Amino acid sequence: MIGTFLRIGLINLRRDRVAQALTFLLPIMFFSIFASVFGNQRNATSRISVPVADEDQSEYSRKLVKALAAEGGLRVVTTKDRNAGTLSAAGGVRLEGSKDAGPEGPPLTRSDIETAVKNGAYSVGIVLPKGFSEGRNIFQNDPARPKIQVLADVSDPIAPQMVMGLLQKVSFTAAPDMLAVDGMGMLEKYGGPLTPQQKQSMDSWQKLLADQTAAGKTAKDAEGFVGVPIELVNVMQPGGDSKPTVSFYAAGIGVMFLLFSVTGASGTLLEEVDSGTLGRLVGSRAGMTGVLAGKWLFTALTGMAQLTVMFIWGAVAFGLPLMSHLPGFAVMTVFTAAAASGFGLLLATLSKTRAQLSGLSTIIILAMSAVGGSMFPRFLMSEGMQKMGLATFNAWALDGYIKVFWREAPIIDLWPQLLVLTGLCVAFLTGARMAARKWETL
Repeated sequence: MIGTFLRIGLINLRRDRVAQALTFLLPIMFFSIFASVFGNQRNATSRISVPVADEDQSEYSRKLVKALAAEGGLRVVTTKDRNAGTLSAAGGVRLEGSKDAGPEGPPLTRSDIETAVKNGAYSVGIVLPKGFSEGRNIFQNDPARPKIQVLADVSDPIAPQMVMGLLQKVSFTAAPDMLAVDGMGMLEKYGGPLTPQQKQSMDSWQKLLADQTAAGKTAKDAEGFVGVPIELVNVMQPGGDSKPTVSFYAAGIGVMFLLFSVTGASGTLLEEVDSGTLGRLVGSRAGMTGVLAGKWLFTALTGMAQLTVMFIWGAVAFGLPLMSHLPGFAVMTVFTAAAASGFGLLLATLSKTRAQLSGLSTIIILAMSAVGGSMFPRFLMSEGMQKMGLATFNAWALDGYIKVFWREAPIIDLWPQLLVLTGLCVAFLTGARMAARKWETL
């Protein structure tokens, strides 16, 4: 008897392609996505393009920039595109020592880099201010000396930290002669007269400094040697004010569950087919087009209400700045809910039963959410996966909300996202209408 049950279960599984995908394909898909994102964190610097503005124009600053360009994990940009006259992720020139080269244009300024980071073309940029390398001890912490500024969009927590680490590293290796002079000068201050052997070996110097510190020198005495002074500047938070990043989570979770809710609501079509109600509705003056239009409008309005409630809760409970971004939020919510409603109708018309719709929607929505940024930010992914994410509904919706709440872009700058969402909505509704022809003969 047990064998019979096993055979029946196996036959049902072989016939149900959706169940097969849920059982075998979806876990492998998620494992691959998460492994690709979090399994390659050590190679995260391979994605980092860094614009650099050298305002110092000193011997040391030029060596520092050249050493940064020689780092395999960075793509250093120092000039604008000669033809475009702008700074973008694709524009600029690569220094000697990097793999790429481009048309040389005017050197970058701090304003250029700040604008590029704010607009999302880069996650991080470097400004070498005038006078930062002046003085005898470049590597000593001098409050009066200008600091190297790392301009960052802190929504990406990886790139700024990676760049700061590499910047501190190359500051020691870019000019070893200057490092030796400064290091020996500090040893004379902290460790007393040096022997000729100590002057010839930086390793001996570092050991001596450690010994002197352990022998009784205070931590304050030893903390002067910290490398070049670096300051992290969050260009997305002028004046240091805290801007809640909860908008990322509200948009990501909101869009994912919006897709689930509109798909579930569109499933009433299948219930009406089973009950015979749809046949009577199609036979009325509304016709199939009118039925689908009514379903689409209702689910779109429901989706708008769902997103509004989500963001209001974020504003009340977590300080999301909703009121100051209300126009952009309203525009994005209308277009997002309209496109999502069309997506739900398309899945419903392609399905034969409620169970099939449930399984199909689970696979597609979870896959789109993982690749499109609803589960974790796309900047953590490889460049290939980031481009793949642009094929999903989630990525375009989230990019629009990020522009509104994080980059504080005006509504006119939302046109790429709105254009894509409009095109998706039209495509979804057209596909749903074509798939619904099978019910017109009922």
